[in-house]
Amino acid sequence: MEPAVLLISVFAIFIPALILPGPDFVAVVRSSMSRGTTAGLLTTAGVTLGLGFYAALSLLGLSAILVQYQWVAWAIRLAGGLYLIYLGVRLILSTPEQITVDEGDQKSRANAFFFGFAVTLTNPKAIVLFASVFATAVTAETPAWVMILMVGLVMATALVWYSFVSLCMSSAPVIRSFGHARHWIERVAGVCFVGIGGRILADSRNPIST
Repeated sequence: MEPAVLLISVFAIFIPALILPGPDFVAVVRSSMSRGTTAGLLTTAGVTLGLGFYAALSLLGLSAILVQYQWVAWAIRLAGGLYLIYLGVRLILSTPEQITVDEGDQKSRANAFFFGFAVTLTNPKAIVLFASVFATAVTAETPAWVMILMVGLVMATALVWYSFVSLCMSSAPVIRSFGHARHWIERVAGVCFVGIGGRILADSRNPIST
């Protein structure tokens, strides 16, 4: 397959999947609306790194491992679903004092980055997407530069999209509109995480096909 055709066919699937709301989207929106622009962009950076990691891993043979060892795929889905539910419960039970963050604090920045990275890393749907689309589209004849370009485009696309989402959600009008409802934003995000995690657990018995 020609490199241009390969890239177009792969990203014709990846970009719509990226835009559709999921755990990564919820994480960026939550950080942006409750903690501001800096936290939102740091969460975006964490999400971007996580997606780049999975894209690179899938091109190195992740799909073959998941197909051959179905219990690994099941364990990943189980752990990811449980972690998202755990995050959701923490957000639902949090108090306003617990979610107040000083964006100038180095620890807060690290937490925002790790939050985005952890959400992406424990999102089984990201693993399935890269394993079933990216890895299977690449053959032994695919040039190394094409695979490197694919990983770079994944990260660039994610960075642009989620930065846009973060800047929109942390804009002054949005913050003013939802400034007195930040705690409820945390709770809504928590409910979303619990719902997504529950859905992942419900689907965990379905095999990964490539």
